[in-house]
Amino acid sequence: MDWRDFAVHLASMARGFLARDSVDTTLDKITDAAVGLVDDCDAAGILTLRRGQVTTLASTDPLVDESDRLQEQLGEGPCFDAARIEHPVFRLRDLSTESVRWRAYAPKAHALGIGSVMGFLLYTEDKDNLGALNLYSHRPGAFTDDSETAGWLLASHAAVAISGAREHAGLQQAIDTRHTIGQAMGILMAQHHIDEDEAFSVLRRYSQENNIKLREVARQLCEHGTL
Repeated sequence: MDWRDFAVHLASMARGFLARDSVDTTLDKITDAAVGLVDDCDAAGILTLRRGQVTTLASTDPLVDESDRLQEQLGEGPCFDAARIEHPVFRLRDLSTESVRWRAYAPKAHALGIGSVMGFLLYTEDKDNLGALNLYSHRPGAFTDDSETAGWLLASHAAVAISGAREHAGLQQAIDTRHTIGQAMGILMAQHHIDEDEAFSVLRRYSQENNIKLREVARQLCEHGTL
């Protein structure tokens, strides 16, 4: 691995994350970068784990989705366990000979065409568990210590990027919600000749009485012109 080229590409990728893309676009950029930057990485994906249920957030190949489903069914695997027990990295060097860890997963994954796999926990200093970045190779023994180091560096940047994208998405949603509520209040004020406080009270009361979120009440009012 040419570490100079790797560093240049990683730096460029990190600057690209400042574009504040959507969360989905950020996830796709990360998995694409993994395939492009880590030697012998044929496919990459990101999964999250909640109450034993796996969700594939991004993948570069159907093989990733098949592996995620397999790990969920068996309740084990390097990517599953990285997210489950919050271990920084698991590397399964050769699925054709693995007989100690992930005894159920290894032979079934090898039958899918997976030779080597690594799972990296995605986390930040706030201890947010963002899931796992998973790298796959068709070739047994493909991932070396250098591959693991490269994957770990990529996962570190990825965790920060995902956290930032989610925060940006949350702020944008808050702004959009505030704008929609303001529009809805304006409609009520014009229709019923009431002030801002009274208009907001109408929205809030309707939300509570009908068990509908305030932003959804406002959206419906803006779309239909009436509650």
